[in-house]
Amino acid sequence: MKKAGAEKKRARRLSAAVKNSAGRDPATDTPPRKQANKKDVFQSFAEKVRDHKDLVSRWAVLQETRVEYFRGKDFVTFLKNHPELKDILESDRHLEVEDIVNVLLSKNLLVRCDRVVKTVRPGKRKLSTWPAHLEIYPDQEFSDNDAFFAWTFVNKRPLWQTLLSLSWPVLTLAICLFPVYPHQAKLLILYSCAGVLLLILCLLLVRALIFGASWILLGRRIWIFPNILAEEATLRELFRFWPKKDEEEKPKLTARFFYAIVAVLAILLLRHHAPDEAARARYQKRVSNIIDEVIEWDPRLALSGMMDSMQSDVNGTETNNNVTDGSNEKGASTEDLGENEHVNEKEDVTESTDDDKDLSNDNII
Repeated sequence: MKKAGAEKKRARRLSAAVKNSAGRDPATDTPPRKQANKKDVFQSFAEKVRDHKDLVSRWAVLQETRVEYFRGKDFVTFLKNHPELKDILESDRHLEVEDIVNVLLSKNLLVRCDRVVKTVRPGKRKLSTWPAHLEIYPDQEFSDNDAFFAWTFVNKRPLWQTLLSLSWPVLTLAICLFPVYPHQAKLLILYSCAGVLLLILCLLLVRALIFGASWILLGRRIWIFPNILAEEATLRELFRFWPKKDEEEKPKLTARFFYAIVAVLAILLLRHHAPDEAARARYQKRVSNIIDEVIEWDPRLALSGMMDSMQSDVNGTETNNNVTDGSNEKGASTEDLGENEHVNEKEDVTESTDDDKDLSNDNII
């Protein structure tokens, strides 16, 4: 009955619009410039609504394109809570929500979508509230019954986003110039980055421990900071502490018992292979040495080190040449000495032979 009444109401509006357009007087018609301005009213309304924080929206993939979309029932609630936005529509501010959305659809500012996966996945109780993949719905009319609407226009970028995008090259250059920073600045940057990284790792570890303990002991899935790893989330959603209500089925007792045994075995294994005090001291010394090398590095030291290495290469080459020359001279002197010794030996042998001859002659006499 409600559907039939809505269709009759829509038909009446369309017939009234046709009569008004047919009974227009050219003399009293709105000038073309004002008509163009009137057409831009819905564009301004769409931009204002899209930028509003109270309209709940998400991002999804529609035909290989990322789009921002909202639900029909959320849009109805949003306009009920913020009726002042209809003043942007000027003469059309008295239109109902259904008519406004239909006009936005006709102007291609919106497109009605439907979820790609229409069956409940195993282990789920119902379909996903915010599907990640969408497809275009054939009937492009407003509905608040599980209907999704995606924005088709490119949203204007705020000034702060433009300034942020321009600051990225400056930040990259500042990172590249880190080695030439003063020592105190290096220490400040190092400990700040290490503190932020340690905070993130501790937060992720605490989340995992709470989830594991609640899942094993209570059979509930509790993720604190549920959107901390989300790709698309506002700042308020990113730091939301308490998770949403668990909509999935309760895990089986056998699975909980199995993972409890696995957790206990993992803890025992890590405790058995934990490093002792001596190994910990060695690791700490090695890490501190690496950090000291990074912090104490200076371009002047690098240039002086290059000069020292070049000078040492030159000195080494000269030393090798000197050693080679010295060895050649030593070899020549050794050869001369050997020849002289050989000549002396010959002379000694000759003299001894003459002496023996003289002694033999004396004996004969």
